[in-house]
Amino acid sequence: MTTAGTDNANSASNAGSGDSVLLRTEGRAAYITLNRPKALNALTHAMALRIDEALTEWEKDPAVETVVITGAGERGLCAGGDIRSIHEDARAGGSASADFWRDEYRLNARIARYSKPYVAVMDGIVMGGGVGVSAHGSVRIVTERSRVAMPETGIGFVPDVGGTYLLGLAPGELGTHLALSGAAVGAADALLCGLADHYVPSELLPGLIGDLAQAPVRDVLARYVGQAPPGELAAHQEWIDHCYAAGTVEEILERLLGSGAPAAGDAAATLLAKSPTALKVTLAALRRARELGPLERVLEQEYRVSCAALASADLVEGIRAQVIDKDRSPRWSPATLAEVGEADVSRFFAPLGERELRLDVTGSLQEVPW
Repeated sequence: MTTAGTDNANSASNAGSGDSVLLRTEGRAAYITLNRPKALNALTHAMALRIDEALTEWEKDPAVETVVITGAGERGLCAGGDIRSIHEDARAGGSASADFWRDEYRLNARIARYSKPYVAVMDGIVMGGGVGVSAHGSVRIVTERSRVAMPETGIGFVPDVGGTYLLGLAPGELGTHLALSGAAVGAADALLCGLADHYVPSELLPGLIGDLAQAPVRDVLARYVGQAPPGELAAHQEWIDHCYAAGTVEEILERLLGSGAPAAGDAAATLLAKSPTALKVTLAALRRARELGPLERVLEQEYRVSCAALASADLVEGIRAQVIDKDRSPRWSPATLAEVGEADVSRFFAPLGERELRLDVTGSLQEVPW
């Protein structure tokens, strides 16, 4: 069911995602609520399709001037994709995850070029696929509760949903640090890295969300936007830029361990616990993304990488260790960076032939003018 107040919203909600996506319109705004709070609103294939269908309807509806996406519950917007399902699919050698990613990445590209203001309320946990449905939006709001991350290397995967595009645009090497370490950042650091645009205290969100039904985004933001509490990354950027500018993961680790900064040593320890293959592929993907141009070309690359990861032992093992058995002791294969050669990395970028994801570049990326 939905709390929709119009025929458009009702029709958009009745096609397979059940109550996991709630859709409604009120006044000049349309609202998407990810509604799996017990699963931290983890995104499924059906949910991605439902969101895309709703965006199609609302883009054509002159009564809808603004789209707002939020997450149900108190814990966050979205913790990412449903990785238990991905684990089952990878173990079975299936294609369901690849099919999901194809539609998910199309949705990410659509959000980035949506013709109406797309307001993402990035309150609480926003990770992986949650970043994909929010950080490509034209108005991205964080709060004091926000924890934004692309933590894929910890499960033997690589940042996707346009994550390598977004992190590649972050100042200096901040994006490289976040991509490799999977570190979660708060509001100020999300703003610094270009993952968000505005800070609003969480207690004011109900008022902001309600006011968007009555007034233009620009006018509403002026009433609510404030100064984010201090972050952490700016104070560390000198060693981050120096260490992560190195050409290889091994050199990055060497610089981190030799920098003398306690936080750099902590970062090295974090990297050493990640999948060696995922680290090397992530660094290559990020560096390549910076040269690919528009978001769509990067998403196409990410699709190749994700499909290759689906057939890798590390993805199954990483999800097992972190989510299934929760022993937090993954047995990576290969187990060391030295064992991951150039050919091992290159295969993740191999063309997929007829299975390639091909995205049209139409319209312009939103510049947050609202």
